[in-house]
Amino acid sequence: MHPASQPGSAATPPAAPRLTARDFDQELIDLYDYYAHGQIDRRTFLERATKFAVGGLTAAALLDLLSPSYALAAEVPRDDARVASEYLTFPSPEGYGEGRGLLARPAGPAARRPAVLVVHENRGLNPYIEDVARRLALAGFTAFAPDALYSVGGYPGTDDAGRALQQKLDREKIVADFAAAARFLHAYPESSGALGVVGFCFGGYVANTLAWREPSLVKAAVPYYGGQAPAEKVPLIQGALLIHYAALDERVNAGWPAYETALKAANIAHEVHFYPGVNHGFHNDTTPRYDAEAAKLSWTRTLAFFRTRLG
Repeated sequence: MHPASQPGSAATPPAAPRLTARDFDQELIDLYDYYAHGQIDRRTFLERATKFAVGGLTAAALLDLLSPSYALAAEVPRDDARVASEYLTFPSPEGYGEGRGLLARPAGPAARRPAVLVVHENRGLNPYIEDVARRLALAGFTAFAPDALYSVGGYPGTDDAGRALQQKLDREKIVADFAAAARFLHAYPESSGALGVVGFCFGGYVANTLAWREPSLVKAAVPYYGGQAPAEKVPLIQGALLIHYAALDERVNAGWPAYETALKAANIAHEVHFYPGVNHGFHNDTTPRYDAEAAKLSWTRTLAFFRTRLG
């Protein structure tokens, strides 16, 4: 008999089942996507979400259920002995002057290894993205995850506040900060000089952008559901692309046909995957939009791609 079921012992209550996108109406998921990307404000979301508030739930409660829970973002805990991590600053003269990010690498003696820049969503360096950097370190890479909000005090602790801060910043300067971070990581002593970049949402846009903006450095770029590069910039790309899209993400996917045409015309090495039945943000394991199967498959492909392209 298991100790928890013996007489006189208190049984541990079963954990509540994790909510997924399938527990919500797709229209509500799309509405949250608009809110998360600044296309509608909180008041508008709550007004439009009211029709989905049934069974004692309020619109505000629905927003809470759809929002990130960072207690779930601990695939590789901060104190994991297998990973060495620290916050480092870097110069960014064309951006906000100076940037800061989390550097994560395999624990142990210093060594030169392929490096991957990790670019966050539109809300700063939150715990999920830091965890992604540690996952890359466990996979054998030197990973660096900058915080676009460093110039205004850094990620403030909540995505809503982080999103509001990032919206106030100049996008070109933010991109310049990430370009500076790419140069910093490329030159870092524990980088072999083989540089990749992976980004999510806004970070996916940055990954596409750095592929043409820093073509001599970026050998491999992996944009997750990110805005595409302008067609006229595509011929500048020298590295290879692995592109992940969520099949239900009509907003971002609308830009793919033109991007595909430009990539093919310029003979850019690329691979694209559309993951059926999943939403924008499916890799982020802190929200109901997370899809475990698609996230695992896409990440397996990402690591294999980096190992092939970066050595």
